[in-house]
Amino acid sequence: MKKATAVLGAMCCIAASGAMAQTNVQLMGTVDVFAGSMQNSGDAARRSVVNSGGMTTSYFGFKGSEDLGGGLKAEMVLSGFLQADTGVSGRFGGDNLFSRDASVGLSGGFGKVQLGRAVAPSFLPSILFNPFGDSFAFSPLILHSYVPSGAFGARTWTASNAADSGWSNQIIYSTPDFGGLKANVHYQFGEIAGNSGVKNVGVNLLYFNGPLGLSAFYHDIQASNPNPGAAVLDATVTPVNYRSINRQKAYFVGSSYNFNAAKLFATYQISDNDTATAAGMKDKTFSLGLSVPAGNGDVLLGYANTKRSGSLVGADLKRDTVSIGYDYKLSKRTDLYTVLMSDKITSASRAGSFGAGIRHRF
Repeated sequence: MKKATAVLGAMCCIAASGAMAQTNVQLMGTVDVFAGSMQNSGDAARRSVVNSGGMTTSYFGFKGSEDLGGGLKAEMVLSGFLQADTGVSGRFGGDNLFSRDASVGLSGGFGKVQLGRAVAPSFLPSILFNPFGDSFAFSPLILHSYVPSGAFGARTWTASNAADSGWSNQIIYSTPDFGGLKANVHYQFGEIAGNSGVKNVGVNLLYFNGPLGLSAFYHDIQASNPNPGAAVLDATVTPVNYRSINRQKAYFVGSSYNFNAAKLFATYQISDNDTATAAGMKDKTFSLGLSVPAGNGDVLLGYANTKRSGSLVGADLKRDTVSIGYDYKLSKRTDLYTVLMSDKITSASRAGSFGAGIRHRF
């Protein structure tokens, strides 16, 4: 009996030790739903909507970590977008289940290395240096960078950034923090048999020190996302053959300064797009933003302007978008917001949108 008790006790100790070493997994996400009236310039008609993702694209997921000792830690993230107004998964039809994050990595004094699907190098600089953050519905900069206008395959305007806001099949190295400065280096394998030259590479820099914030990114894109395909930028063939674009190089700088009474934002980006022929296209985008504390929230004002030129499009095209809103904080996790937006594309009528919604983070 004594031997049995001792063996049982030893087994319990071993089990407890194993349990302590298990990955610490957390549930996370955001549910964001708004009601309003939406029409971007170039859209065929106005829609009265209850939509998901007014200020942040709704998502759910899991993140976990395990302390391996010696300052080394294993980390994983699995998260997917959802349309909270209907319960459908993904941002759009055919989007992957874990299209937001699906990665595993190691972190320590050397920084962090992760493999899988994660954000593109353009994403963090874009969302951190505009007052509307990652709003794919109302942020002027995000609309110009990532959101096309018009029906699929027949765009009146396509996004300035190629290959989505997230990259699959990539390796990311993130440096330690050097006095507020961090860098992230991204490499995405094109995974084309016999053609290892097709790939995506990029790097971004983020610097925060007191009230000052600075950022920059560069990317060279040849592979589409979230899944492999021929359309690096967009599937539209007419009136502009965006589908013929097979490579994009982009350069971005951004800054912010918090005066306490107001926080100012400014960005500038150049995107060069090439085709297999001599035809090409260039986008030049600048944005300005302002966030002003007011009551228990912030007044938000954002503006973006893009000039599109090159032999691929013929005559120059332009897009300008302005949004004004108020974000009221009910708590650290929950806020109410309302936004007005005006959008204009060359050869299309100016269109306006309005939304009021609630966002909850968990």
